Amino acid sequence: MVLTIAAAVFVFGLLVLVHELGHFITAKMTGMRVDEFAIGFGPKLFSFTRGETVYSLRAIPLGGFNDIAGMDPANNEAGPRGYCEKPVLSRMIVILAGSVMNFVLPVLLFFGIFFFSGVSTPNPEPVLGTVIAGKAAEQAGLRDGDRIISLDGKEIGSWTEFVDTIKDNQGTPVAVVASRGDETIRTTMTPVYDEKAQRAMVGVMSSVDTRQTGVFESMGLALQKTGMIIVMMLDALAQIILKLSGSELAGPIGVAQMAGEVAQMGFVPLLNFAAFLSLNLGIVNLFPIPALDGGHFVTLCVEAVRGKPMSPKALEYTQKVGIVLLILLMVLATKNDIVRVFTGG
Repeated sequence: MVLTIAAAVFVFGLLVLVHELGHFITAKMTGMRVDEFAIGFGPKLFSFTRGETVYSLRAIPLGGFNDIAGMDPANNEAGPRGYCEKPVLSRMIVILAGSVMNFVLPVLLFFGIFFFSGVSTPNPEPVLGTVIAGKAAEQAGLRDGDRIISLDGKEIGSWTEFVDTIKDNQGTPVAVVASRGDETIRTTMTPVYDEKAQRAMVGVMSSVDTRQTGVFESMGLALQKTGMIIVMMLDALAQIILKLSGSELAGPIGVAQMAGEVAQMGFVPLLNFAAFLSLNLGIVNLFPIPALDGGHFVTLCVEAVRGKPMSPKALEYTQKVGIVLLILLMVLATKNDIVRVFTGG
């Protein structure tokens, strides 16, 4: 539980910090007055003032905000330094900067992972790389580095044979013979069916072979991996829209649960998860939904074409529609989270 909370706070905090930092830096660069830069919501835990800006850390680490003066034209106390008084291009830059930073962060995280940890490829041998705490293999006494010799008397010569044998033994105890150095381990473990993988699993990952990479190769691999994930996400979103299915949506509870599970595998997998989530946040934030950055950008495009801002009444209506849509999505995602928690999905 403690690990799940710590992992969730780390992931949410990192993503929000980077996103809001994008808005903050570009607001300052374009001459806007920023009254507060906050990480989290709710009561202040810690704050200090530097220049004209209050920097604060708040109690609920599930978001954050920049209080940029003049966001509401009717209450602009900053004069020409208010958001509403700046050129459309400046406002577009500020609005898009948060999502841009969410695309930059994964590139930097993947670069760091490749450069410092190297490039890993699965080892075809039946050697356990990571044994996840609380799962069947760990409960059976198996550890990282153990080599599987046989399952139910059947000799195992490769990782593929190990996986194929396990996946068809849901709920059935499997006799395991493994080697640990000069020691022979004999134990029994019971595979459990996993809804996501749609097969029986015991909570292990294969070992990997790792080679080190240089600066340029690491950056190239980071850009390539980021691009591949973006394409996969866009395809998955298209499928959700076409099928009108929100069953895959996850809210804060689901994300926190996943962060805890990934954190059990180590810090590098957690960084990978943070990068994946950052891209997800960047893409979703660009949706042309009022109340999201993408919705704000659309209204700025309308203003650029018309030569004047949308009327306050029109902006109010679009914001209300956007808020209602976001609430509906959050309710659906939270419902999915609760179902997953109680069904073990």
